[in-house]
Order: sequence, then structure tokens, then C-alpha cells
Amino acid sequence: MNSPSPSPEPQGLVSRRIAADILEGVLRRGRSLDDQLDGGGAHPGLASLPERDRALTRRLVATVLRRLGTLRHLLGLYLDRGLPRDATRVETAMLIGAAQILWLDVPDHAAVDLSVRLVQPDRRDAGYAGLVNAVLRRVAKSAAQQLRGKDTVALDTPDWLMARWQRTYGAELAHAIAAANGQEPALDISVKSDPAHWANALGGQVLPTGSVRAIVHGPVPRLPGYAEGAWWVQDAAAALPAQLLGDVRGQSVADLCAAPGGKTAQLAAAGARVTAVDRSASRLERLRQNLARLGLSAETIVADVTEWQSEPFDAVLLDAPCSATGTIRRHPDIPWLKRESDIATLAALQRRLLARTVELTRPGGLIVYCTCSLEPDEGVEVVTDLLARDSRVRRRPVVASEVHGRAEFVDATGDLRTLPCQLPDSNPQMGGLDGFYACRLERM
Repeated sequence: MNSPSPSPEPQGLVSRRIAADILEGVLRRGRSLDDQLDGGGAHPGLASLPERDRALTRRLVATVLRRLGTLRHLLGLYLDRGLPRDATRVETAMLIGAAQILWLDVPDHAAVDLSVRLVQPDRRDAGYAGLVNAVLRRVAKSAAQQLRGKDTVALDTPDWLMARWQRTYGAELAHAIAAANGQEPALDISVKSDPAHWANALGGQVLPTGSVRAIVHGPVPRLPGYAEGAWWVQDAAAALPAQLLGDVRGQSVADLCAAPGGKTAQLAAAGARVTAVDRSASRLERLRQNLARLGLSAETIVADVTEWQSEPFDAVLLDAPCSATGTIRRHPDIPWLKRESDIATLAALQRRLLARTVELTRPGGLIVYCTCSLEPDEGVEVVTDLLARDSRVRRRPVVASEVHGRAEFVDATGDLRTLPCQLPDSNPQMGGLDGFYACRLERM
């Protein structure tokens, strides 16, 4: 007598299982979301999923990370004895289930059932299946009431990060930054030419900064214009620092810490002779592939910038490694991966990189130093320290006309400073931009 074949798994369970693995990669093992979604380190299960299920997996993970503070607050209200310490998937299953109940278009019963199934394969976790079921039913019944009047924007921002932003920007602006980070952003692209055409082709709009923004569905490589190399993905704020070098046609320009290569593409498209330097061979290979798709060229060098030797350049762009707190809109794992102590370590590296950048710039040449951080420790304080120590450089202030007339992008010292809550739109997904700092310097 043949044994009965196992019953098929419910639709959507595989997507949720992969989402749980990725979430635990971020929250338990400190792995970045990008590394787990794309490239050689991507979760092996993603490749076999239909595109619709891949998109669901990404959305599940991003929603949990954007709302993690609120979700953990809610679960704490319903867990009298706290989370079990010997069953890590229990919290993950409840986070995924609650996120679906509250913010995704999933029936409550399906969200509960699939989350219960997430804990069943492991013997330790399976003992808490009843707990997962009970907690998520309570979420479905009363979570909206429990959250009424709560400042969920503050809940979803780590205390240390909110405190830093309040000191730097004031309470109101800090809250607006955090609120902008909670919105899923649209796709921004930089185009080689004719932004109006590509905005129309993608069903988007041309931003005041010249970038094109659109809400897209499906894989980026299948969008109009991608395969023919008409554009590349780049946040609107990330496109501004390279523009501060002015007309670079025919000039030798070094792009330091260049990967993933959006600024390299900008400089090459503007006619510069670009040398792109990055210490990561794999990231630089992706930069080369992107340049090939775009029909652009640049010399690429794998090197540690702090030790790299070269003849001086007419201009140098340094996009220094940083805490990336300005990019939380697009990278919702950052608040849960970074620690406040990381900032001082990164600032020390930024000082060494900027000092080396001065040596790589010819007298009379321009330097643009930038970071995608909201922290003054990684921006103006690094520049202030350099100017106090090195009389060979001086600040070349930015004026509003150089940033498309957006005076709000220029701070009191003449440096570029964008914030995630700027460029508002009636559709929150179409508003905002990354938080970037950039200072333009002249080598005397």
C-alpha cells in the first residue's frame, strides 16, 4: 500500500519563509538587506520564486523593518512573559504576521495561519505555535485601538538616532525626517538625455533637480530604456554632489570610493576622463558592468584610497563610507544594523580619506567631499577639521543656482545639505530624497 503523498504547502508560505530568513539575517546576524536580496550573497531561495512572490518577499521584509519599533511595542503588550529565548523564529513569525494584518493587503486569517506554519518545522519553535496564533489574533482584534494616539514615527526610530537628529535639526524637523523614512520611496533615475521623454515612458515625472521619479512595478532591468543604457538608478540627492564640480568636459577626475558607480556614470556622461577607485573588487565589477550597459567608459582601479598613489587630478569626488543614516528611506535595515559608536569610527576614516584626497588634487583643482549621512560628525565637522589643519584648501561655497534653485539644499556655510523630508509631494511615495551632505573645496 502506497503511503500518502505529503500535502502541498499553502500558497505564499515559501515567500514568508524566505522573508523570515532574511529578517533574521538582519536582526540576528547583522547582514545587510542589500546583500541578502541581490548579488552573490542573495538568499538562494529567491531565484526560484516567481517575480510576484519575490516582490512580496521584499515588501514583507521592508515593511517589518520600517515598522519594527511599532511591531515590537505591540507584541510586548500581548506577551505577558516576553519572547521565548530558545525559539528565535517565534518573534520573526509574529513580526511578519502582524505586519500583514496592519499594513498589507492580506486577510487576517491567512496572515495568522501562515505565521503559525512558519514555526512548525522546528521542534523548539513548534511548541510556541499556539502562542503565535493567540498573539496574532489579538493583534487583528485590537492593535488599531492600542496604537491610537501613539507616536509610531518615534517608535520606529531608535532612541539614539532620534536624539541625535533632535540635537542637530530640532524636534520638529527630526520628526519629519523620521516620518519620511517610514515611506516606501519611488524609483529615481539619472538619464543621459531627454528626461521628459523617459518620465513619460515610465509614467513618472521630472523632479526639480532633473532626476526622473516613477512608481514602477516589476524588475528594473525590464523597464523601458534600461537595456539600451538610457539611464541608471540613482537617488535624486545622490546625483547632486557630482554636479558641484561644474563643467568637467576633458578634465581628469577621480571618483574615490566609487561603487556602485552612479557618480562615475554622471562624470563620464559629462565628458570627464574618469578614474574610479574602490577597495571592493566585486562592487567595482558591478560598476564596470553598469558602465558597459550605459556605453560609458572609465578607468577602474581596485585599491585602498588611503594608500593609493597617483598623479594629481583636475578634480576629485570623494563619496566617503559613512553610517548612511540619510538613506533609511531606501535601506530600512540601517537603523537596526548601525550603532552610535560606529559614527566616530567612520568619521576617523573619513578624515584620513579626505586628507588623502587633498594630495590627489592638483593646485587649483576642486574637491567635492560627500556622505549620505545626516550626522554632522560625518559632514561639516570632518571638513572643519581639515580646514583648521591644512592651509592648502579652502571652501568654495555652493549657491542655490548650482542646485537647481533649491535654496533649502544649501546650509549657512555654503555646503549642500538635503533631508529626507524635502521635496514633499501629495503622494508620500513620490516625495522626499536621501539625506546628503557635500562640501566643495579648492586646492590652493
